[in-house]
Amino acid sequence: MISYIAKLIKALNANENPAQIAHGAACGILLGLMPKDNALWWLLFIVLVFLRINKAAYFLAILLVSALTPLMDPTIDQIGYAVLTAGSMRGAYEFLLDIPFVAFTKFNNTIVMGSLVSGLLLYIPAYLAARILVRLWRKKGVPLLRKSRAIHAVTKIPLVSKIGEALGDEV
Repeated sequence: MISYIAKLIKALNANENPAQIAHGAACGILLGLMPKDNALWWLLFIVLVFLRINKAAYFLAILLVSALTPLMDPTIDQIGYAVLTAGSMRGAYEFLLDIPFVAFTKFNNTIVMGSLVSGLLLYIPAYLAARILVRLWRKKGVPLLRKSRAIHAVTKIPLVSKIGEALGDEV
């Protein structure tokens, strides 16, 4: 996990495209909301790993959002129930369940469907928020850290200075 944090800090301070970092965070939020015990999660996980996104932001967002998701389960369950009980979709759901292996995605579970819909609805706001945060970090956060006495004191510690050298002295 520390290596992902280091890579994210490096990406935030480097010339990496903010869109890649933002997409990584948004994709991580999408997967972080979903339960990990179904084929749909694994399918999305594998597909998203091969996209050109920031993997550090992706994995950190999955971990952080996964830790917070149990607090949102009642809301996610209600959203999934509303989607799955929509009368106009009944035929489509029955058709999907008749296809071999589609049942392994557990799309008919209220938590899985609710988290998928919630993640898709949150994707664009999460992407935009992450882009704004990356710009703010690069414009205001990095200069403040470089001037900070506390950071200068901490970077004199041998282990921290080695980590800074490994990261390319961004801070």
